[in-house]
Amino acid sequence: MLDVAGGFDCIRRMNFKYLLSCVLMGIMLTGTSGCYSTVDGSKQTGVPWLKDSVEGRYERPMDQIYEAAIEVLRFNGTVVSENRINHSLIARVDTRTVWVRVEELSPTITRTLVQARTRWGRPDVDIAAELDKQIALQLK
Repeated sequence: MLDVAGGFDCIRRMNFKYLLSCVLMGIMLTGTSGCYSTVDGSKQTGVPWLKDSVEGRYERPMDQIYEAAIEVLRFNGTVVSENRINHSLIARVDTRTVWVRVEELSPTITRTLVQARTRWGRPDVDIAAELDKQIALQLK
């Protein structure tokens, strides 16, 4: 009903619908995922702004740490891909995808980067830290 005494009921409903659509659009935009970089250099779909990797440094040769990483990933899951050129591994542990990269910083210092994500692209730092710890224990 459009009269001054009624206070324009249709405008109030229209403002509510506009506000509701703005709120729903904001929720949709914040809930969507983007792209993140894996430690082996590829891009994947998932939540990009959360911590998903653990770094470890060891006073061992790179080949020895690379072999220890392979053994740990085979013990905990299935090695999907092995790249000996850039020294990276991709594995499935439980329902998680795990990337491991081994880099030689100096002839005596080697760095490992362990990254873990769920099937939906959410980070799992706990599995990454556990696997990094198991790599360290495998070296002893």
